[in-house]
Amino acid sequence: MSRQVQITFDAHDPAALSAFWRDALGYVHPAPPGVELPEGADPLAAWAEFLEKVGVPEDQRNTSSAVEDPEGQGPRLFFQQVPEDKVAKNRVHLDVRAAPGLQGDERMAALEVECERLVALGATRLERHEPAPPLSLGFIVMADPEGNEFCLD
Repeated sequence: MSRQVQITFDAHDPAALSAFWRDALGYVHPAPPGVELPEGADPLAAWAEFLEKVGVPEDQRNTSSAVEDPEGQGPRLFFQQVPEDKVAKNRVHLDVRAAPGLQGDERMAALEVECERLVALGATRLERHEPAPPLSLGFIVMADPEGNEFCLD
């Protein structure tokens, strides 16, 4: 029997980091428990209202956040607030499939377009690795706004 996976990120600002990954992956913030969001409603505003209503102190309202694949296929991403900084290279990182089926110059051009989009959202470009067939089709190493490394491949 297979298992579902949730990927958890330690973060200083869970709401901001979840918004980055929401936009990077085309995910959505889920609605608060028991809340039906109307079309176009801001889920983060709904969460702020919900947390106030249930009595969560204001200084504790950004201790966690989550995003989900709207199609229910990809893993849920959970962001939890921690006080410490990231001090070393991640032992696990995400590979964002931005050029499926493409090869060579066409693949690298598609990765560059996605890299530019993610930089505009707050990511940092770290390095580009050229294709080295047959084992590597080429990829770009990046970091999210809190320094977590990931690859565009």
